[in-house]
Amino acid sequence: MNGKHTPPDGLVIVDKPSGFTSHDVVAKMRGIAKTRRVGHAGTLDPMATGVLVLGIEKATKLLGHLALTEKEYLGTIRLGQTTLTDDAEGEITERTDASKVTRDAIDAGIAKLSGHIMQVPSKVSAIKIDGVRSYKRARDGEDFEIPARPVTISAFSVYDVRDAVAEDGTPVLDLVVSVVCSSGTYIRALARDLGADLGVGGHLTALRRTRVGPYKLDSAKTLDQLQQELTVMPIADAAAAAFPRWNVDAKRARLLLNGVRLEMPDEYAGVGTVAVFDPEGRFLALVEEQKGKAKSLAVLA
Repeated sequence: MNGKHTPPDGLVIVDKPSGFTSHDVVAKMRGIAKTRRVGHAGTLDPMATGVLVLGIEKATKLLGHLALTEKEYLGTIRLGQTTLTDDAEGEITERTDASKVTRDAIDAGIAKLSGHIMQVPSKVSAIKIDGVRSYKRARDGEDFEIPARPVTISAFSVYDVRDAVAEDGTPVLDLVVSVVCSSGTYIRALARDLGADLGVGGHLTALRRTRVGPYKLDSAKTLDQLQQELTVMPIADAAAAAFPRWNVDAKRARLLLNGVRLEMPDEYAGVGTVAVFDPEGRFLALVEEQKGKAKSLAVLA
């Protein structure tokens, strides 16, 4: 293969456009990077825009570990209308005058949805129920329940409350919000639950993801920009940004790559995934401490 066409190993931080599924973006990137080995770390709904982390070649091995990180969003919640999908893509199923909802009531509702909570994901979502995608069951008109699961809402803030009148004449309130949350949180489910708690219903009308772990919007590129110039974060830089770093000597590096479980320093006990580097700064592997030793999660060298 000609050297200049060798796909790079690394992460690409995409500013996803609205209307694209995460799989659409992956398909586009396969064409741009000229490789099939492209994956993403956590999906974004088609309506949403913002940070989508893609891995190319060896960096696809990082993605399952990156997906566990914290995420940050800016969005708009409309109080006064309930939709089938909990966002603006779905049919409106209920309408209630929201003009009398007070800021104090909104703040109290948001407080209930902050911290460690149990959240029922949106029915029109990719979650599998008995092996079938939830959105397929919903579209087929099935009556089913999705079990609640634990998520963490580290911050949920309202920047602005705007009075508005919906196209159908319903007086609504539009809340401009920011959310910092754990992976697996549905922001549209927060909109739904806030509206339900306030007795007027709610759904998400806009969403922009501004951060995934350490990867922020200011380092993201649009698909058009990436078509012009493929900007890849080298896999070693990506690992160093996302995980604690453990530098090992040449002997330990060889042992690790030969499958030997190394003794880990106490400082890495209980910290989760750790990136291992050799003396030349080469990224070798992701490991985690298990009974004082390094258990390999992914070998990259």
